[in-house]
Amino acid sequence: MPKIEGYLNAAGMKVAIITARFNETITYKLTEGSIDCLIRHGASAEDITEILVPGAFEIPVVADKLAASGKYDAIICNGAVIRGETPHFDMIVNSATSGIANLSTKYQMAVIYGILTTENIDQAFNRAGIKSGNKGWDHALVAIETVNVLKQL
Repeated sequence: MPKIEGYLNAAGMKVAIITARFNETITYKLTEGSIDCLIRHGASAEDITEILVPGAFEIPVVADKLAASGKYDAIICNGAVIRGETPHFDMIVNSATSGIANLSTKYQMAVIYGILTTENIDQAFNRAGIKSGNKGWDHALVAIETVNVLKQL
């Protein structure tokens, strides 16, 4: 029985990383983790493009433009939305999530959802490298493996 499985080699891979500036103490750490992972798995720094946007809400439109360009094998969308006292959290998370999810199928490419959605700042810091590893690294691993699966299809 044939089996298609991704592998962790990013050599020659062109990757765009969109980073939301809102909650930048967290989001910049996520992107540092993504870049570190890509380079350690063979990507060249010249093949990684970082794009800064104001917040998570703006990520999908920029990701759409990048995907439409055909220049990238993967797009990693890093952001952090922390629950507050108003329903703003739910609106931002729902919009960003559906926008990013639709792009993967629209363009048949790896568009990675890397937006932390946490109840408080401590949870966000923990996921950006303080306690439970850097989720930005994980986002890059998902990108690498997904690109390599798609190449085999």
